[in-house]
Amino acid sequence: MFMGVDIGSASSKCVILSDAFELIASSVIPAGTGTSGPRRAAEAALELAGVGMGQVSYVVATGYGRNTYGAADRKVSELSCHAKGAVWLMPGVRTVIDIGGQDAKALAIDKDGKMTDFVMNDKCAAGTGRFLDVMARVFEIETAELAGLDEKAGGIVPISSTCAVFAESEVISQLAKNAPIPDLVAGIHQSAASRAASLIKRVGINEPVLMTGGVAKNEAVAGALSRILGVPVNTSPYSQAAGALGAALFACEGADSGQK
Repeated sequence: MFMGVDIGSASSKCVILSDAFELIASSVIPAGTGTSGPRRAAEAALELAGVGMGQVSYVVATGYGRNTYGAADRKVSELSCHAKGAVWLMPGVRTVIDIGGQDAKALAIDKDGKMTDFVMNDKCAAGTGRFLDVMARVFEIETAELAGLDEKAGGIVPISSTCAVFAESEVISQLAKNAPIPDLVAGIHQSAASRAASLIKRVGINEPVLMTGGVAKNEAVAGALSRILGVPVNTSPYSQAAGALGAALFACEGADSGQK
């Protein structure tokens, strides 16, 4: 068994692969670096796999908190892991947009599955998972409920602010004007997608496009991004675990080569 652990700012993900590169177990814990999240993610994946840590041959850690994970045999950058995981999820993928809890990144992948370029936005929370979390709190709902509200929208109330803090104030101002909540949610999703689209355009739009990261679970954001780019934006049931999957793939390779 080989384990990949992706320690992000908002969540911890773990993937266990067999030596035949078969995905045995995957877990996501909504607690990131500096918390019990990484340990709990590993424990949850081990339980799903029905194995103990002693049966894991090699562990690779990635993500924002990778250097804090003492159980890792090796640490690998999140860019490399997301690229590798994305290619496994969608062979032939050429563009990856990863939107996580606090940052977003666009990756260009060549025909051989190698990352050739990337652009990252880690200076502002606008358009990230944290941005959506803040907006959901304004409406007093769970973040997972946003996509359902978007489906009920009769129009879009544009959110023009490029700062998450100012965008929150803008939404509150629109609520005071009795703007329909579904239309506001649609505007929030369009705003998040617009920021992601700007990153993708900087590395170049080549199909197929795969969306990874926790925000990929929000079908409304993926749909808005597809409309803005004018190309299909694909997702996977394992999109949120793409980094951990890539780390597990590196773990398989590391064990084969004897790397430490």
